[in-house]
Amino acid sequence: MVFGRIRDALVGPPTLTGPTILPDYFPVTPYGCEKHADKLFTCLSTTATEKARDMEKAGYSKSYYPDVRAEQEKQRGSSVDMENKDVDVSALPSPDDNPLDECRTFVAYYKRCCDRELKKKKNWLLTEPYRVQEEYRYKKTEG
Repeated sequence: MVFGRIRDALVGPPTLTGPTILPDYFPVTPYGCEKHADKLFTCLSTTATEKARDMEKAGYSKSYYPDVRAEQEKQRGSSVDMENKDVDVSALPSPDDNPLDECRTFVAYYKRCCDRELKKKKNWLLTEPYRVQEEYRYKKTEG
């Protein structure tokens, strides 16, 4: 524990390469990473959610699935209404914005901590896959 903090101080702040995405094990909070997880969850629930809602209002909502295009993207003509001349264009979201970029440093700290702590025996249970019983699964619609 102490050696990990010394190593973190010597290495410096973590950095993410590529786009900001959440790790596969995202909602877990392993023992020892509560502080980083709380900061990340707070950032996601406030700043990132507000930016995502602003993007949805502007018509830039992206689909989770790559082959599906949102109807708003097809019908979106211009990104800025010409009626509002007093609006600061730099404050408006663009189609290429990622709402998670607001929490990039928190995601990096969370990922570094979880990568270290999930290897420990006391946190192994958090990485175990679990099976959902058939009656609790979503019903497939045929059509």
